[in-house]
Amino acid sequence: MVSDILARLKALSDPKAVEGMARFGINPQNTYGVSIPNLRKIARETGINHALAQELWASGMHEARILASMIDDPSIATEEQLESWVKDFDSWDVCDQCCMNFFQKTRFAYRKAVEWSERDKEFVKRAGFAMMACLAVSDKKAGDDLFDTFFPIIKREAFDNRNYVKKAINWALRQIGKRNIDLNKKAILIAGEIQKMDSRSAKWIASDAIRELTGESVQKRLHRE
Repeated sequence: MVSDILARLKALSDPKAVEGMARFGINPQNTYGVSIPNLRKIARETGINHALAQELWASGMHEARILASMIDDPSIATEEQLESWVKDFDSWDVCDQCCMNFFQKTRFAYRKAVEWSERDKEFVKRAGFAMMACLAVSDKKAGDDLFDTFFPIIKREAFDNRNYVKKAINWALRQIGKRNIDLNKKAILIAGEIQKMDSRSAKWIASDAIRELTGESVQKRLHRE
């Protein structure tokens, strides 16, 4: 079955799309240029399949790994699997798709968000903050205390000037700050502290977050809720 799916992905390949992906910082190695909507279509047709997800991931192909994250079963994922996959990340989109589609749905999500934020490897650290952002959007039942614990981490790592890390830190701060009015106030306060740091990345993270979190559209929505 894995060979059939890989053949299907190859048939959908688009060299021009690969060139476009490269311009957006996506690693063009082992990449077919298959769109996310097409991958989601294949995922729906395939259904949840843990064993197949492992084979797709092992193929090393860019789109196969994103597809693996769409069809794997988070209820049976192990910590060892998450650690193995996160070490394989070589592109921001595979990182983000795995966090959105799979990692955040596992029982390890909050712990890994914290642990990975402390790691040095660029896409592992990005995964930590991508998880924070995804959880802020998706885990509707979580209490504010879970997200309060992320603020000191965001502040601690705001000095990191690597593009894919600082953007993920900013993403996490903005998504947490859009969850509700109380977290919005806290996020703006933390952003103000970060903005005072002697760091270009910290100032960018903070300024961009403050602009959105204090903006009219966000404030109107939060005050309606």
